[in-house]
Amino acid sequence: MKVFITGASSGIGEALAHEYAQRYRGEGVAIGLAARRADALTALKDTLQRQYAIDCKIYPLDVRHSNALSLAAADFIAQFGVPDVVIANAGVSSGTLTENMEDTAAFQIVFDINVLGMVHTFQPFIQAMREAGSTGRRAHLVGIASVAGIRGLPGAGAYSASKAAAIAYLESLRVEMLHHGIAVTTIAPGYIRTPMTAINPYRMPFLMEANIAAHKFVNAIEAKRRFVVIPWQMGWVARLMRLIPPVLWDCLAKNAPHKSRVHLD
Repeated sequence: MKVFITGASSGIGEALAHEYAQRYRGEGVAIGLAARRADALTALKDTLQRQYAIDCKIYPLDVRHSNALSLAAADFIAQFGVPDVVIANAGVSSGTLTENMEDTAAFQIVFDINVLGMVHTFQPFIQAMREAGSTGRRAHLVGIASVAGIRGLPGAGAYSASKAAAIAYLESLRVEMLHHGIAVTTIAPGYIRTPMTAINPYRMPFLMEANIAAHKFVNAIEAKRRFVVIPWQMGWVARLMRLIPPVLWDCLAKNAPHKSRVHLD
């Protein structure tokens, strides 16, 4: 099993790395870990190799830089072969208000990382996956979206819009890849206990620990799910959210608590 994960230095990405290492230990697993924080990646690599004795390579990079991901993909393929699974997990969140001119930069960063970062992650692997598919081996692209992308939330315009864009992008990609035998899975998490959610100033229903979420994510990936909301309770919430008429949604959401504003760079 060969897996490449972005946003791997903490939260869901770190938990996914542990899940794959534990699940496939002793079966020749190789994991590529990409994120901006080199020190955190090094610590994770050391932990994974010590606990599970796996092959692991770190790639300190920013998913906004397509050239960096192209180089990382080429290096991973050269060392370990074409990955079985590529997971575009890197993401950021911040409270934003369109009326504030200073928030324009935050909108740009959120979209560049949460949407274009997925494109940059998948792009350099697809040709190699297509060629591997001709031999009967089916590769898998996985994008981590969010239930926040299902309906727009006040104070979260950048985050909700970026995750809605990610959901639509992944659906387009899934249909495109059908011709090449490459599976695409969209995972829309609810609230997962990570550094990103730790700053939320409001109650988070059905909050799930990252290691439990990672286990469920990998189960969904291996089942070749096309679109899945985790935890399942948030799946029902998502279904209801889609059905609420706009006039009623406005009444329900207008006084909802806002995301915390954080500095992004």
